[in-house]
Amino acid sequence: GGVTVRMGKEESLSLLDDSEVTVDKNTLVISDNEKVLALAGIMGGSESSVSSSTTDIFFESAWFNPLTLAGKARYFGKHTDSSHRFERGVDSDLQISAIERATALILEICGGSAGPVIVAESSSHLPKPAEIKLRDCRLQQQLGVSIPADEVDDMLVRLGLVLIKRSSEAGVWIPPSWRFDLVIEQDLVEEVARIYGYNNLPTSIPTAALDLETCSESMADISVFRAQLVSRGYQEVITYSFVDPELQSMVEPHEAPVALVNPISSDMSVMRTSLWSGLLATASHNLNRQQSRVRIFEIGQCFLPTDDSDSGLVQSTNFAGLICGAREPVSWSGSKESVDFYDIKGDLQSVFGQTGLAEEFSFDVGAHAALHPGQSAKILRNDKFIGWIGQIHPKLQSYLGLSTAAYVFQINIDDLTDVRIPFYEEVSKFPEVSRDLAFYVDSELAASELMNCAESASGEYLIGLKLFDVYQPKDVDNKGKSVALGLTFQHPSRTLTDEEVNDSIESVVSKLKSSYGAELR
Repeated sequence: GGVTVRMGKEESLSLLDDSEVTVDKNTLVISDNEKVLALAGIMGGSESSVSSSTTDIFFESAWFNPLTLAGKARYFGKHTDSSHRFERGVDSDLQISAIERATALILEICGGSAGPVIVAESSSHLPKPAEIKLRDCRLQQQLGVSIPADEVDDMLVRLGLVLIKRSSEAGVWIPPSWRFDLVIEQDLVEEVARIYGYNNLPTSIPTAALDLETCSESMADISVFRAQLVSRGYQEVITYSFVDPELQSMVEPHEAPVALVNPISSDMSVMRTSLWSGLLATASHNLNRQQSRVRIFEIGQCFLPTDDSDSGLVQSTNFAGLICGAREPVSWSGSKESVDFYDIKGDLQSVFGQTGLAEEFSFDVGAHAALHPGQSAKILRNDKFIGWIGQIHPKLQSYLGLSTAAYVFQINIDDLTDVRIPFYEEVSKFPEVSRDLAFYVDSELAASELMNCAESASGEYLIGLKLFDVYQPKDVDNKGKSVALGLTFQHPSRTLTDEEVNDSIESVVSKLKSSYGAELR
């Protein structure tokens, strides 16, 4: 029957190399009225092969859109001369000449008689030659040398281009069908440079008139946070945005990642929704190679699926880190203690300190599928959720084969860049007054709540508040704990009196007792 070009229909095809493939709806094929004959632009079918008994030969000369065939040869594992040519593009006007030449060779070598040439094409889908305007001033600006217009025209004509319009400032050209790589003005500039000779071009420093963008002091550059972690012993890593789907599902089981149509490999087949996937794989790689102390961070994009975007995903820049192993490098004076939750929390708080607004950041109890249920927390800024911190879940640690516990954090970088504008404030010359208070409270009460309440009740002269001790009896029946706070007061222009300090202390004690039933010990 007739020969047609169409998409596959989940059909089986035996190829010339005796292999068998199944062609789906995304694969272009050559077929007759009954079955598939060939993979378009890649390889023919075994039924259409030539043998010693062949008497009739059917020639097909085609042009296929390179985008239609892109990646198909790799998908089927059939890298042929045909696939290499069609994926890179061929002359769309060459088909009739090619088939006539092949026919002439067959007649000359084998004899026989030729049949008619039948042309079937979709004109609307054939490439249209581009009209490219080459400005003389642009050519001079790009190459740094003034080449006479008639010399430039001669170069392009010898390359097969057709000049359709020439003015004192520019020429408009149409490239030949075999130069489908010539599309924009820069392509012609490159051709002129190649023919003129790169060695003949002068060496000069390019200049350009640029508008300087304003730099707001209230927005911090990412390099500030990068430098802070580096100063604390971290190393920056750059990992692939493509990750293992199984690892990704364990890190964020409730997020459906975007799958790649043509992945590099099966373990890099989805787009990451969290930087933790890459950091955990990097930590595992290092631990397996006797690097027992790992402190790494990454600043990169994550890709979350959404229905609110034309692309089907939203990209966000995140800042994440991971630590595991010994707290200090190996040395004669260093301890062998392993890192814990408070090590990575302290590192992250030092990053928050670079904003000058550390008081805006806080931590709250939260549960994440990838984190240990007893050692995980939400990161908040002005009570708005911005990220997670915690120990990797034991199941995830076991899956990766990590020999030690790992601790991670991740925040959206956009929630970190707002900083306080620096200002001058004179240091007080008057003495500080410190008082320590210990309260007996319910064991379920978070220390941060107690501290926030104490700060709000302490008055305007409080300059420092810290938690320096927590004691919880081992008695099972005892439901309380002791929390010790250190308060520091100072006036900017005079010495505080004992009465003023005592009033502030009484206000704190009264507020904590009424709000949380806290008893002063």
